[in-house]
Amino acid sequence: MNEAGDMRSQPPPTAFASQNEALRFFDELQPVMPDEMIGLWQGHGIATGHPLDGVLENLGWYGKRVHPGLRADALLFQAGPRRLVAIDPARIPLGLALRLSRLGRTRIARNWFTYLQKVLRASAPVASLQPLSFRGKTSTAMIYDRQPIIDHFRRIDDHTVIGAMVVEGDERVFFFLLRQASPPPARAGSRQTVS
Repeated sequence: MNEAGDMRSQPPPTAFASQNEALRFFDELQPVMPDEMIGLWQGHGIATGHPLDGVLENLGWYGKRVHPGLRADALLFQAGPRRLVAIDPARIPLGLALRLSRLGRTRIARNWFTYLQKVLRASAPVASLQPLSFRGKTSTAMIYDRQPIIDHFRRIDDHTVIGAMVVEGDERVFFFLLRQASPPPARAGSRQTVS
């Protein structure tokens, strides 16, 4: 079995010692095609020393949703046990978020974000999926509509992908895992809400 096969047979990583180590792991993985990404994905950051490590989880990040037309809700957050809220990344000042990332890991930020979700809510999907070459392989990329962000994906196994978020003009890469998920359970007699 090759090195990439060995890595895929292990549990998905939760941390790497460095960005370079994470990139080496990413480079060994196989591409994933856009139509394989359709559905709901639950996410979790992978610690590599990036400023955003732990921030999304602290704010209640759930993951991403890809619609059949390959349009996507790039940022889904948990808003209670049975409700997901799609946030528009264009409403978040990216440079400020990166500079104030320490604040993003605090209880104060978590509380503020709960109140800000109404203001930050997306009115429609905010990104598109398409094949794109990155680090020598063509695989699925999620291209944000109004932020200079591209998430590049590679397959870990049949239900898990790793994402590498690249921000234009920033050499650092933020890594995260996505696992295929079922929708959160709806209350009896009610519909699941995703706004």
